[in-house]
Amino acid sequence: MLAEEVIIRPVVTEKSNDELQQGKYTFEVNRKATKVDIAKAVEKLFEVKVLKVNTMTVKGKTKRVGYHVGKTSDWKKAIVTIDTQLADKTYLGKGGKEIKMSKKYKDSIDEFMGA
Repeated sequence: MLAEEVIIRPVVTEKSNDELQQGKYTFEVNRKATKVDIAKAVEKLFEVKVLKVNTMTVKGKTKRVGYHVGKTSDWKKAIVTIDTQLADKTYLGKGGKEIKMSKKYKDSIDEFMGA
């Protein structure tokens, strides 16, 4: 599944706006997408490091127009937690030499609110 097919749109609500400071972003995603698919798609599209993905299926509401009763479609929602504390990683290489590795990730998703 392509990254553009996984992420449908961002979900902008009062609660999702409050969670932006904690690095949590909410998206409507494809119902067949797994957590791994969602994490890879967000990392590819927005160039951020994904720490955790929580998913849930939102049940459709019953709607009524006049005499006719119907139901809206079910959809899948994903809350993606990204790494906001980017730090250089150090590890020991050959010969006990310390090697620093800098991350090439962003610490926020600028396109989320249309900025």
